[in-house]
Amino acid sequence: MEKEEQFIKRIRELCQNAYQRDVVTFSDFLDLNELHMVNHINYRELGVTLKTCGGYELAERQMAAFIPDALSYVLRPSEGTVRGICLGNGWEYPMDCLCIRPLAKRYAEPLTHRDYLGAAVNLGIQRSKLGDILVDEKEAYLFCHRSLTEFISGELCRIRNTGVTARKIPDLSGLPERKREEITGTVASVRLDAVLALAFHTSRSQMLPFIETGKVFVNGKMVVSNGYQLKEEDIISVRGMGKFQYSRVLKQTKKNRYSICLYRYR
Repeated sequence: MEKEEQFIKRIRELCQNAYQRDVVTFSDFLDLNELHMVNHINYRELGVTLKTCGGYELAERQMAAFIPDALSYVLRPSEGTVRGICLGNGWEYPMDCLCIRPLAKRYAEPLTHRDYLGAAVNLGIQRSKLGDILVDEKEAYLFCHRSLTEFISGELCRIRNTGVTARKIPDLSGLPERKREEITGTVASVRLDAVLALAFHTSRSQMLPFIETGKVFVNGKMVVSNGYQLKEEDIISVRGMGKFQYSRVLKQTKKNRYSICLYRYR
C-alpha cells in the first residue's frame, strides 16, 4: 500500500507542476496496475486533463501526459500523427522507438521478448523508462524514454551471442502488426472467468486467483469480479500470461451454451 501511495503522490505532483507552470508534464512508462490507478484520479479538481500513449495501438505500457486546463484547447497532439506518437507542432510524448536488428541475420540466433528486455535492463536502465517491445522474427522494436535513445543506440551491441544494432526510427508506419491467434470454443456464459479459461486453455478455478489478486484488466481497468460480463471487442490483459481480444458470440448451442470467438496476441 505504501508503494501505491507514493505513486499517487508522484502523479499528483506532476499534475500540480502542470497546473502551476502551465506546461505539459509526463510520467514514465506505466504498467497496467499503474494505469489503472492513474485512470481513477479526479483530474478536474487538479485542473488538468489526462492523456495516455504507448506509441502504437493496443500498447500495454504507456506514458501519461498531464495537460493544464489553460492549455488543453491550445496544445494538443498534431493531426495525422503516426501510430499514436505526437509529432510536429504542439506537445509530444518524450518517447522514441528503436529498431534492434542483428548485424548478420544469417547467423543470428532466435531471440525472445525476454532476451531483448534483459539486454536493455542489463545496461542499468530502469524498467519504467522502457515501453513495449514488439518482436518480429529476427528484429524487434523497443519504445524508450527519449532521454535514453542515444545511450541505448550506443551501448546495446550484443544480445546473448548475437551482435546487434539499435537505431531510432523516425517513421512508425512500418511497425509490425501484433500477431494473434484465433481461438473458438464454448462457454456457459460470457463471464470473465469462463472466457479467461478458454483463452489460456485452463480451468475457471485456476484463473480465479489472477482475478482476485488484481492481475486481470479489461480495457486497461482492473476487474476483480469473476462474474464480470464481457462485451464485444473488449481487450483483456492478464499480468504474467498475456493479452487477448474477446470478439463475439458466434451462436448459441442446443445445450444453451455460447460458441464464442476471441483473438489471443502472441
